[in-house]
Amino acid sequence: MRLLLVEDDASLAGRLRQDLQAAGYAVDHCDNGIDAEHLGLEEPYDAVILDLGLPGRSGLEVLGRWRREGLDTPVLILTARDAWHEKVEGFQAGADDYLGKPFHVEELQARLSALLRRASGRAAAQLSVNGLSLDEATQTVTTPDGATHALTGTEFRLLRYFMLHPDHILSKTELTEHVYDYDSDKDSNVIEVYVRRLRSKLGADLIETRRGQGYCFPAR
Repeated sequence: MRLLLVEDDASLAGRLRQDLQAAGYAVDHCDNGIDAEHLGLEEPYDAVILDLGLPGRSGLEVLGRWRREGLDTPVLILTARDAWHEKVEGFQAGADDYLGKPFHVEELQARLSALLRRASGRAAAQLSVNGLSLDEATQTVTTPDGATHALTGTEFRLLRYFMLHPDHILSKTELTEHVYDYDSDKDSNVIEVYVRRLRSKLGADLIETRRGQGYCFPAR
């Protein structure tokens, strides 16, 4: 899953980006409201972590513009402004969740996971489809026979995206956009390599190839 982190504190942003990448996310970062507004409207993010006190344009202004433009990407506000009336303003502007600073990164990750599950119509705490259970904390997957398989970072991001979008036909371009961050070499042919790796670990019929369209993770 691909995130946009909007935070002007360089030290905090660097640590948080590392933590999120270690948790299996592709993360883009910007440090001002003008760039954030543009990236949010132009890039296909799965969720946004948004500070409010930004140079150039405030987080609330950015969020308001996104919502007026019809952008429904889940947004978690992360800010030191955590008075109750400021939280109300954030939710009224279109925020999906609100976390005050200082915070524990584990809570942030838990809130992000919940946002992403709800956005895909899945409220259960653990992601399970077709007898597969994905453990986000350990980045492993357990198959119906009880075997547990370790996943590389890219395998984990790709499988999580498939499992959050069962029965959808997903093009290689779409998968590339949601598995890699902005600075990565987005060669869509690499997706074929990782699909083969997942099939070799979890079964050849796990992911269907739809010629001329992409791939499908059917829910059976």
